[in-house]
Amino acid sequence: MGLLAWATPIVAVAVFTGAGSTLTAQGLFFSGTAVVTFGGAYAVLAFVAQRAVETYGWLSAGDMVRGLALAESTPGPLIMVVQFVAFLGAYAHPGGLDPWVAGVLGALLTTWVTFVPCFLFILLGAPYVERLRHNHTISAALTGITAAVVGVIANLALYFAVHTLFSASRIHHVGPLTLTLPELTEFRPVAAALTVVAFVLVFALRWPMLRVLAVCAGLGAAAALAGLPLS
Repeated sequence: MGLLAWATPIVAVAVFTGAGSTLTAQGLFFSGTAVVTFGGAYAVLAFVAQRAVETYGWLSAGDMVRGLALAESTPGPLIMVVQFVAFLGAYAHPGGLDPWVAGVLGALLTTWVTFVPCFLFILLGAPYVERLRHNHTISAALTGITAAVVGVIANLALYFAVHTLFSASRIHHVGPLTLTLPELTEFRPVAAALTVVAFVLVFALRWPMLRVLAVCAGLGAAAALAGLPLS
């Protein structure tokens, strides 16, 4: 029943909008990310950002960073930024639909395929959680996943830094690696100053996160009103 509930909206979208439509691509892509979201939203959002921006072209890197900032500073789970990504992607590539209709459908479909697998896995795995806790093989595997998650979260931090502190970047290929490098001439001094302020408030003064967000948002608004370049 859970698999049926998960798959039915994707199949319906594929039938009515075509297998190659943006909505179908979003349903399949975000279903896949829901399955491999080990370590929480931070561990998967770097992958979502790269694929949504560089592969599918649903939104720009700047829009992705703004979406992540909105998700960080508003109530609710961080993973809900995928709804923002899906809305912009479907709005920009509506196919034969009205852009607003396509955007809303993309957001709803993405929310559905992101959360239904969570309930499915919980219902299937809950009776065995205590038994798995003492399984050394699975514990070792989870330790390895946790180590990988640290690197993935660091990647997301780097993505944030590149697209926040610099207004332009370029893709650089080194063998099998693909690196996003900033254009050093496009440095944003105001964003860098706000970053330093945030570091001091968090690590030196140990302010609570909500207060830090409020102060940085206020400073950003003041800088915009003063005409300082933020982007």
